[in-house]
Amino acid sequence: MTSNEIPTHTLRTIALIGNPNCGKTTLFNTLTGLRHKVGNYPGVTVEKKEGTIRVGASDVTLLDLPGTYSLSANSPDEQIVSDVLFGRIAGTPVPDLIIFVADATNLERNLYLLSQIVDLSVPVVVALNMIDLVAASGLEIDTAMLEQEFGVAFIPMIANNGTGVDRLLSSLSAAVPQAAGLRRWPLPEPVQREHKELVSLLVSNERLTEPAAFHEAQLLLSASEVPTLPWRELTEETRSHLRQDHENLDRIGIKRHSVFVESRYRWIRSVYKKSVIHTAERKRQTLSDSIDAVLTHRVWGFVVFFALMAVMFQTIFTWANYPMELIGSGFEMLAGLASQIIPPGDLQSLVANGIIGGVGAVVTFLPQILFLFLFLGLLEDTGYMARAAFIMDRLMSTVGLHGKSFIPLLSSFACAIPGIMATRTIENPRDRLVTILVAPLMSCSARLPVFALLIASFVPDITVFGFLSLPAIVLISMYLLGLGSALLTARLLKSTLLKGPTPPFIMELPTYRMPSLRNTIIHMWERSVLFLKNAGTIILGVSIILWFLATYPKMESGSPSERLAHSYVGQAGQFIEPVLRPLGFDWKIGIGIISSVLQREVFVGTLGTIYNIENADEENSTLREQMLRDVNPATGAPTFTLLTAICIMVYYVLAMQCLSTVAVVRRETNGWKWPAFQFIYMTLLAYAGTFLTYRIGTWIIS
Repeated sequence: MTSNEIPTHTLRTIALIGNPNCGKTTLFNTLTGLRHKVGNYPGVTVEKKEGTIRVGASDVTLLDLPGTYSLSANSPDEQIVSDVLFGRIAGTPVPDLIIFVADATNLERNLYLLSQIVDLSVPVVVALNMIDLVAASGLEIDTAMLEQEFGVAFIPMIANNGTGVDRLLSSLSAAVPQAAGLRRWPLPEPVQREHKELVSLLVSNERLTEPAAFHEAQLLLSASEVPTLPWRELTEETRSHLRQDHENLDRIGIKRHSVFVESRYRWIRSVYKKSVIHTAERKRQTLSDSIDAVLTHRVWGFVVFFALMAVMFQTIFTWANYPMELIGSGFEMLAGLASQIIPPGDLQSLVANGIIGGVGAVVTFLPQILFLFLFLGLLEDTGYMARAAFIMDRLMSTVGLHGKSFIPLLSSFACAIPGIMATRTIENPRDRLVTILVAPLMSCSARLPVFALLIASFVPDITVFGFLSLPAIVLISMYLLGLGSALLTARLLKSTLLKGPTPPFIMELPTYRMPSLRNTIIHMWERSVLFLKNAGTIILGVSIILWFLATYPKMESGSPSERLAHSYVGQAGQFIEPVLRPLGFDWKIGIGIISSVLQREVFVGTLGTIYNIENADEENSTLREQMLRDVNPATGAPTFTLLTAICIMVYYVLAMQCLSTVAVVRRETNGWKWPAFQFIYMTLLAYAGTFLTYRIGTWIIS
């Protein structure tokens, strides 16, 4: 080992850092595979992705930090990057080494953050990603020149197919720290002198490390007035010295608010000109430009967007049908096997009807959820999601928001929790709060089992327009209802409680690239594990409790329906039924709605448990078959009709049926005020919307 190498036993934590859309998460998945976990940083809902990689003979922790353009944080997720690098987060060690992921096709912009990272006196290796797209742009990058200017290794690579990964891993143990200081990008001499003195003062008086003091001194000198550090007050000696620094620099005409940024950019431009060679004249219009001319067009952009959504939901139904039938048949066989092995009695009923019936009813819909994440992952990887946000900016501006709010809303199609977390990129606090409050109105994957069960059971499978099925149209309508409700609610909030101007929209459109199938499969695997974990814990627990409540107290005689109505759950359902009757719901549906406040998909498991207990004396049949033949014993009318199914779906589109989302909103807004407001307004909106749907539907039928 040379004197410049880092002993692998001292290399414990590596951080992945880079601009948004640079391929950082793709590289993280490539390096860690399935050996990673996702959680949150303590005290905030910023996602923490942590995995394990092999460096030499040692296992090293790899931390995937949020994308950022600068260490001067403007949002909570960007603040996390600075806090991790400067050791301000309990339980998260300062990285021993940084892998800086740079988009080779947008190198000049990436070098700004890299120059800040190099200033921190931490070993750095640059993963120069998407190098295959550089030549197509008529450019050639001189990595030797970049290494000479920055003093760190540049490794050309293609993260989505693994090219360059081995060389990247082998270079980690040879990375060396850089001495902190203004050694590369020049500042005016008076600024450099004041900065150096302030760094020494922050180290001695404020007990900052030299890299943290080096960074904070720039922010303090650039401020319009003497500020405080984000995490504590400055000492009076430091504040007095800083006032004098401000006066000195202002007196000689230095533009303190921009001098550090402008000086850094001047140096970066000079490095870029020396390191990037134009091998051929760029065509006036590239293939990417031609594609964007359609995908971002004010008319055709919307046509393509809604066409993609239609194809996605159509294929969710057609492709997922066969594996769903296999899973459903498997659970039916498992319930039959349990009935044969376990003697008749309560234990048999609990296992076959409560546990297997409740959990199986939900797990059956796993293929549809996986296909949803497959499509969303492919759209994200190709770079289309940013185009969707761009074309939606015109629509979003009519409700007082901008296109950046559409990304969290689009993410909420998968799950409202990461959608709400994605609002951290929105700088304006009012716009961020409005987006948080309306994000749960987007139809998430947890609603999909409810929609799929009701649509498959009651919506006729007929073809419309020659290629689109009626079930797919109904499903699309539910998603559009959620989107429309979110936009109208945002408009109302921006006009009343959270009034404010519509902000300008500036967003980078990432380079088109081939999607990483590995990355998408890993994401699907994570979601399936999470879904099955919920099925094995929350839904299992609810199924067992519901079985008990639906079984006791027992009646000595009577039909299965009468015995169920006599149970605790039957009594509770009949108590709340008068409130639900104006919506066209009976007490069984009411119990499903109440139990699914935990999670929306619990509704399916609840119905599975209730109907399996009610029909325990009959041969095994699917939940759909039991719902289709269920009738009201008093009137003889079907419990479920097409109108009832639509009303249930409308309710689930508009209602806040997810306590996990409520908890995340509380953490994001630092209190219970806004989560309580959100839960109440969404419940009232769901009741009113379902009431109108039922009344209009009844009027049409009559």
